[in-house]
Amino acid sequence: MESRSMVVSSTLATFLVLHLGLIHVMAQQSELQIGVAGQTVILNCGGIPHKTEVTWKYNNNNLLIRQYGDNYLKGKATMTNRSEIDRRSKHLKVLDLRLSDAGTYTCEYDSHVVSISLHVLQLTISSDGCFLANEVPELTLMQSSSHSLPDLTITVSDHNKNTVRSTPSENTTRQKYILKLKQLEVTDSGTWMCHIHSDSPLINQNISFDVKVLGFRNPNFKRKYVTVDSTVILSWLLNFQKIKWKEGFTGQLNWKQQESATAHELLNFSVTAQGEQHETQKSSHFWFEIPESKPEGTIKVELPKVHFNHSGQYKCELAYKGRFLQSRIDLVVMKVSASHAGPLPRGAEMTLTCQVSGPLASNAHLLWERVNGTEMDSRKSEQHEVKVKVSAAGLWNCHLIEDNDRKISLHYPVEETPVWNSYVTIGASIGGSVLTLGLACLCIISSIRWQRRRQHRKRMAQARQYLLENKTCQCQRWLNK
Repeated sequence: MESRSMVVSSTLATFLVLHLGLIHVMAQQSELQIGVAGQTVILNCGGIPHKTEVTWKYNNNNLLIRQYGDNYLKGKATMTNRSEIDRRSKHLKVLDLRLSDAGTYTCEYDSHVVSISLHVLQLTISSDGCFLANEVPELTLMQSSSHSLPDLTITVSDHNKNTVRSTPSENTTRQKYILKLKQLEVTDSGTWMCHIHSDSPLINQNISFDVKVLGFRNPNFKRKYVTVDSTVILSWLLNFQKIKWKEGFTGQLNWKQQESATAHELLNFSVTAQGEQHETQKSSHFWFEIPESKPEGTIKVELPKVHFNHSGQYKCELAYKGRFLQSRIDLVVMKVSASHAGPLPRGAEMTLTCQVSGPLASNAHLLWERVNGTEMDSRKSEQHEVKVKVSAAGLWNCHLIEDNDRKISLHYPVEETPVWNSYVTIGASIGGSVLTLGLACLCIISSIRWQRRRQHRKRMAQARQYLLENKTCQCQRWLNK
C-alpha cells in the first residue's frame, strides 16, 4: 500500500510541476501582431488593473518604457521617442512605425510576462504615387520580423475594387517583393488596395495607397476633318481638377504642317498645385483665338476661318517632374476647285479637283459622285486628290470616307451657259464685226476727204502765187512808159 501511495504522490507531484511549467510556457508564448510602416500600432498587454505598474521591453532586455504611478521612465530603444503607454489599458502605442521596429515586445507586470512578436510590413509606390497616363507603377513590399520570413501572396485591386494584374520583378526576394502593375489610364486615379496573405504565420493585411494619374481625356492621337473656310475648334481636356497635386505642372501647344517641318509654339500654359490655370498666346504664324468661355481644365484654340495651309499636327504636351505626355490632333482640310471659273460652255469640258491637305489614312479614300448620276460618273482615289472631267451641268459632291463613314463632304455645282446667252454672244460677235467694218469705212471716207481738202488748199496757194506774179509784171510795164 505504501508503495502505491508513493506512486500516486509522485504522479501528482509530477503533474503539478508540468502544470506549473505549462503555465509559465503559456505566459512566455509570443502573440503575433502585424504593423504597417508609417502607421500607428497598439500592442495589447491584456487585462491589467488600472493602478498596476507595467514595464515594456524591446527584444527582452532593452528597456523601452516603464510606468510607475503617474511617472514614466524611458529607455534607449530606437522607438522610445515614438512610444507611449495608455494610462488606463497599459497598451503600448508605437507611432510612425518603421521597418526596423519589428521584433519581440514584452509587457511585464506583477509576476506576469506577455510577449508580442511584431511583424512589420512596409509598402511603397514609385513616383510617390503621382503618374502621367501610360506610365507603369512599381509597387515594393518589404517585411521584417524576429522570426523567419514567410512566403507572401500579394493581390492588388484598383479604386473600383477590380483585381489588377501584377508582374513580379526578377529582383523579388522574401524580404522585398517588387511588382510591376498595369499601364495607367487617366481614369485610374483613386485609392487602391494591396492585400497581403500568409498561411504560416497567418497574415491577412490590407494596405491602401493613393494613385494619382495626370493626363488627357482625349485619345493620344486623333484626326479631325474640316472643309476650307469653315470654323474649327481644337480642344484638349485635362483631368487635374479633382486631384490634389503636391506640385504644379506646365505644358505647351505646338503646330507644324508636316512631320519634317519646324514646329511653331502657339501657346503655353501652367497649372499650379491649387489648380489655377494660366495661358499665354505665343505664335503669330497664323491667326487663332483662345475662347474666353470654356470648361475648367480645357486647353482650347479656335480657327475662325480655316485655310488650306492651316492643316497639320497640333500637339499638346504636358511636363511634370521631367516626364512628358502628349496628345496630338491631325487637322485635315478639304477643298474643291474647277479648271476654269464660270458656267460650262456648250460642248466644252472642265475638270473638277477634290483635294485634302495631306496623305490619307490606309482605311480612307476620296470619292467624286454626281447627284442623281450613275456609278460610271463616280471617281475614287486613295491618294490625297481625285479629279473628274465634266461635260454637262449637274451637282457634284466630293466625300472623304473612312471605314465606310463619310467624314466630310463638299459640293460643286456645274452650270451650262444658257442658249439665249449663246445667241447674245453670236449677235454681239456679228454686231462687233459690223461696227468694226463701219468704223473702217468711216475712217477711209474721212481719209479721202482729208486728202481732197489738202490738194484743194495746195492748188489755191499756187493760184494766189501766180496772180501775184502776173500783177507785178503789169505794174513794171506801166512805169516804163
